[in-house]
Order: sequence, then C-alpha cells, then structure tokens
Amino acid sequence: MYFCGIDEAGRGPLAGPLTIAGVILHQPISGLNDSKKLTEKQRESLFELIRENSTYHIARFDAAQIDELGISACLAAGLREIMSAIGEADYLYDGNSTFGVSGLTTLVKADATVPEVSAASILAKVTRDREMVELSTLYPQYGFEGHKGYGTATHVEAIRQHGYCEIHRKTFKLKALQPSLF
Repeated sequence: MYFCGIDEAGRGPLAGPLTIAGVILHQPISGLNDSKKLTEKQRESLFELIRENSTYHIARFDAAQIDELGISACLAAGLREIMSAIGEADYLYDGNSTFGVSGLTTLVKADATVPEVSAASILAKVTRDREMVELSTLYPQYGFEGHKGYGTATHVEAIRQHGYCEIHRKTFKLKALQPSLF
C-alpha cells in the first residue's frame, strides 16, 4: 500500500484559486519542508524534483467555485478528487479536519514533519503562485504577483481603488472594506 500526503495552498486569500495536491514519493527527496518555510527559489527547484519522483494529482477550484460552493465544500471535493485519481493508498492530510471525507487521517503541522505532505505543500503552493503571477498580467492594478491574492494592505487598497475583479472571492468579507458607522 502506498502512502499519500495531501496539503493545500490558497485557503484564506481574497483572490485566486484554492489548490490541493496529493503526493506519493517514489524516493526520498532532501530539503523538503513546509512550503511556507522555504524560499521561492527552494520551492521552485524542489517542485521539479517532486514531479519527477512521485505520483501526484493537483485539484484546483477558482474563485467562482469557492463563492458558489464554499471553501469547505471545495476542500472536501478536492480531497475526494485526489483520492479518486491516486487510487488505493493511505492518505494523510495536513490539519485537523477531514471535511467529512472518509478514508483520510489528519495531522496538524504534517507539512513540516512528513515528507509526502511537505511535497504536497510545495506542489500546491508553487502551482498556485505561478497561476497568480500569470493572472497579474490580466489584472496588473492589483499586484497579484507580489501578494498572491492575500489580504495585504496593498491589496486592500487596490480593491478600494478598483473594486473587485473576476478572480476575487466575493463571499470573503473584509472588515476594512465594510461600511462603518463612524
């Protein structure tokens, strides 16, 4: 039986996709860690190594799907998609919730301690970051290439100036953009 690690990127941003990856490593890869603890250059070089030395599947949900279904339903659908694509394996998902998906074990901080989950973290983050850089050419006024859709002060100010664009998650409410009584 194979062991498949699963992690996601893009759960909390105001814009862009949710990307979930599942990875079965065929050989050890040195330097794996939680993608957030690696530099962009480290993630990019590990990305190719992981792809060449694993069986993997990446699920993706755009902002419209997230707005329509909700983030939890997208996570559940992504987990099921990965499990269906990968087939029989022992699955470990980073975090503390299975989102109602059976046949899955969870572990908090698995992305920093389990190589297969670290690899999934890297595939998900690099895939998503690359897409956000591409999307920044369509929507240059938002600076997606820098903040990748997260709620930075720069991003919030760009939303104030230009409103939401097609890749913003309209159901994600920001206090900074809500009308105030004062």
